[in-house]
Amino acid sequence: MQNSSAPSSTSPSSGRTAIQGAGLLIVGILLIAANLRAPVTGVGPLLGLLQQAFGLGAGAAGLLVTLPLLCFALVSPLSAWAARDLGLERTLFLALALIAAGIVLRSAGSLTALLVGTCVIGCGIAAGNVLLPSLLKRDFPDDMTRLTAIYAITMGGASALGSVCAVPLAQALGWSWALTAFIVLPLAAMLAWLPQLRRHTAPASASRARGGAMWRSALAWQVTLFLGFNSFVYYVVTAWLPSILSASGYSAVAAGNLHGLLQLASALPGLLLVPLVRRLKDQRLLAAGMAACTVLSVLGLIAAPGLAMAWVPLFGFGTGAVFILGLSFVGLRVATPQQAAALSAMAQSVGYLMAATGPSLVGRIHDAAGNWNLVLGICALLSVLMGIFGMLAGRAGKVIGAAHTG
Repeated sequence: MQNSSAPSSTSPSSGRTAIQGAGLLIVGILLIAANLRAPVTGVGPLLGLLQQAFGLGAGAAGLLVTLPLLCFALVSPLSAWAARDLGLERTLFLALALIAAGIVLRSAGSLTALLVGTCVIGCGIAAGNVLLPSLLKRDFPDDMTRLTAIYAITMGGASALGSVCAVPLAQALGWSWALTAFIVLPLAAMLAWLPQLRRHTAPASASRARGGAMWRSALAWQVTLFLGFNSFVYYVVTAWLPSILSASGYSAVAAGNLHGLLQLASALPGLLLVPLVRRLKDQRLLAAGMAACTVLSVLGLIAAPGLAMAWVPLFGFGTGAVFILGLSFVGLRVATPQQAAALSAMAQSVGYLMAATGPSLVGRIHDAAGNWNLVLGICALLSVLMGIFGMLAGRAGKVIGAAHTG
């Protein structure tokens, strides 16, 4: 681990201190990762209740998933800028504070508070999404793929727990308390992250000049669109899966459990992809195969919804694998932490801007069509495009050539 604050002595005591410091850092990273999906995806099982509580149509209800994604897109470019002034550690702590504040506000009981709180949560998650890959590239450059997979597993596990618990909590205590329960995640992460605030490390100022080159890189765009199409499809299905399943005869509790299974399945690919990504310099077939899983699962929900117990985890596995591959590409296709932050910001901004159009748009498509088949067909088509860009992004190489990396 590269740490400017680490002692230079190589004595056993200093070695133990360094190991303990690295351990605390990893625990903090994983607890931050637990906040980067669950507060948004946990709303999916509750959309029906929220529609009833506020008299919302499907398109309007989709805003509860669209708004944080829009915040991801708009705030992501600002996150690296904030980290240059505040430092990575302090900016991540501020991100957690925003998530916590947004959860409290979202649960206040009014529609305005629900929407504004959702936006605040999105701003906090956006900063974490952008800065964690940069932190891993800086402190664990030789273990980037493994740790990326581990924090993706943590994200999926926390999301699964939130999805499974959301409906029972809402039935017992009401939707407001069900949403409030997510406050546990940022509070635990903030407590674990406190020791890191002694550090004040920021990306080098040279990253300002290198960020523009990223937007002119074909490979950077391929990584971005690979993640972007995946985000669109994932958040559409995550937002509306309980409604899709309810339309096929599943109960609210069963739909919520399957929603949790989706989140859990999205975490599992990390266990399998780490050795593969390490061994394969070229990941084209891997990217195409995972996109094919997504296509098959979505078509399966159209053709045989009664087999959702098979299609839902297959969808989670495919989209989770693409997400992990995409995050790995952010680290593998760059040479420096500054480039990782620039590519991460680009991918988050463009990718989530694409995804932000999804939940509300397809809600309106559903209202017009009267069923979910057209929506699922669009998701299948976009998953094919995702596979094409994954094959392009999976080629070994650097995003910025030697002439730009210095």
